[in-house]
Amino acid sequence: MKLKAAITGIHGYVPEDILTNEDLEKLVDTNDEWITSRTGIKERHILKGEGLATSYMASEAVKGLLAKTGTDPKDIDLVICATVTPDYMFPSTANLVCTQCGIPAIGSFDILAACSGFLYALSVGSQFIESARYKKVIVIGADKMSAIVDYTDRTTCVLFGDGAGAVLLEPTTENEGVMDFILKSDGTGENHLIMKGGGSRYPASHETVDNRWHNIHQEGPSVFKFAVTNMADVSAEIMEKNNLTGEDVAWLVPHQANKRIIDATARRMGIGDEKVMLNIQRYGNTTAATIPLCLFDYQNQLKKGDNLILAAFGGGFTWGACYVKWAI
Repeated sequence: MKLKAAITGIHGYVPEDILTNEDLEKLVDTNDEWITSRTGIKERHILKGEGLATSYMASEAVKGLLAKTGTDPKDIDLVICATVTPDYMFPSTANLVCTQCGIPAIGSFDILAACSGFLYALSVGSQFIESARYKKVIVIGADKMSAIVDYTDRTTCVLFGDGAGAVLLEPTTENEGVMDFILKSDGTGENHLIMKGGGSRYPASHETVDNRWHNIHQEGPSVFKFAVTNMADVSAEIMEKNNLTGEDVAWLVPHQANKRIIDATARRMGIGDEKVMLNIQRYGNTTAATIPLCLFDYQNQLKKGDNLILAAFGGGFTWGACYVKWAI
């Protein structure tokens, strides 16, 4: 019988320190009303502490996942981590997570697809399960966005927070799990949402530091226009491909970048606000972590057999949608 990759566990982690809109009013020329009306964000969690990076948050999420599902770390076959804020260029963050969680000598690697990273990683992990190559795969979305935010730039510093989420994938022969996915990209978006410095094109130098090229640069109107169209379109496309209507969908699980983009996606899909997972007000945009954190926050409202549409849009540009039938 054909195998599917079922999500059999979900766990999330956010740091305890909170940066509110009122806190940001003291740093840049902005205010709570402006931020809330344009983004829906009220606060975001920030990871503080010497030497604490993305792998720390990812490991906390994975440790919670292993404990919740009663899984022995030695039984994990593969770990994939989606992130744009790795601890280092190498070794990979997934490699560090394995060591921190006591997962011995297995394959592990990172995926960099910006805010769409978790969907990309989920699609890769599910195929390892479907092929019967592996039986237990952990997929992580984790980012310490505070490490690359310029807190003098009011157009970006209000948007981002830190966090991590992880899921366990296991095989099933039931009609559930990761049912389908669509992944897309367009490199013409290169300069609209980018961290210019630190790669092989512009290695770290006095010039890159002085120009703040190691921070996020975003051309808001261009990104918003592209995101609002493409995230909505790909969500509608995967529904049509799988003969789903708005009534068939239990939940939209959208990337938490901007409430207006989320609202536009829901309207395009023909679903009401009551079917939309939303936690942007508490976490802001945690990039690769937003979708698994939504699943973690809403897990008690999910029922076995629920049809979920996961949708994301990110820098590059990358975007995509995934149809999941909830298995637990």
